[in-house]
Amino acid sequence: MARSRAHVWFVAPAVTLMFVILILPILIAAVLSFTDYSLGNDGAQYVGLKNYERIFTRSTYEKMFIATFTYVGVVVPLSVGLGLGAALLINSLKRFGDLYKTIYFLPVMAALLAMAIVWEFALHPTIGIVNKTLATGCGTVLEHWAWYAQGCAKTFPLWLTDRNYAIWTVAFIGVWQGFGFNMVLYLAGLTSVPRELYQAAEMDGARTGWDRFRLVTWPMLGPTTVFVVTITCIRSFQVFDTVEAFYPQGGGPSKSVYVMMFAIYEKAIQQNLMGIGAAITVVFLGFVMFLTLMQRWLVERRVHYS
Repeated sequence: MARSRAHVWFVAPAVTLMFVILILPILIAAVLSFTDYSLGNDGAQYVGLKNYERIFTRSTYEKMFIATFTYVGVVVPLSVGLGLGAALLINSLKRFGDLYKTIYFLPVMAALLAMAIVWEFALHPTIGIVNKTLATGCGTVLEHWAWYAQGCAKTFPLWLTDRNYAIWTVAFIGVWQGFGFNMVLYLAGLTSVPRELYQAAEMDGARTGWDRFRLVTWPMLGPTTVFVVTITCIRSFQVFDTVEAFYPQGGGPSKSVYVMMFAIYEKAIQQNLMGIGAAITVVFLGFVMFLTLMQRWLVERRVHYS
């Protein structure tokens, strides 16, 4: 009796859609990365590995890698750690848990472009609330304003225009915006931890909260942590809105915030250099794929499944 192939007709639309939306654009970008194609030109010249050579040899793209990996290296551990901490605190509350969930999740729901404008005003060197708050420790209110009149406000950091602070400021905003999402994921993971395990751990001598977390909560959150770290890493690589809102004409002071997504936008959209833009896209996808696979391999080795 011949096997029915009805399942092919059910799977084919999804596979076709995935190929058209996901696989085909990647293949097109890979082909364009070996050319000097620009929109509006009738044809494109094959340039081989010239675009990739530019990416890995020129100082501008070196700054791109430094800014991108600095941002990812700051945002991923902090947003994951703060998300886990907030989830544990809210899970232990008897009252007002839903209120704190809403407060922490608000930055995730808000439009990051609009929030970037708010942060731009808050971090203004003279009228921003951040520097004014820092200045309150320098004396009374009258002394504070006299101090500003003498120009001493310049001693405070120029958060967005100083190359030594710009990338850290953008990373801080990324942590503020992202840890609420991780908190929700960890809260979902905490609900799946059986209460019986805590009772058994207490009978075995786990009396303190740290012992219960170390022996029960953290191992049981292994699968959730794998997902949270992977998603956070991918989202961090995709940062663009904040950088574009703060620095629409470039990657910040001395290209210190020249992240990969903004470089793709600048080269492919603003300068119409589709070839180099496609090459940066391929490198970007390669980094994301490599880090995702590496994280899953390293973290899942220590995951405990219930």
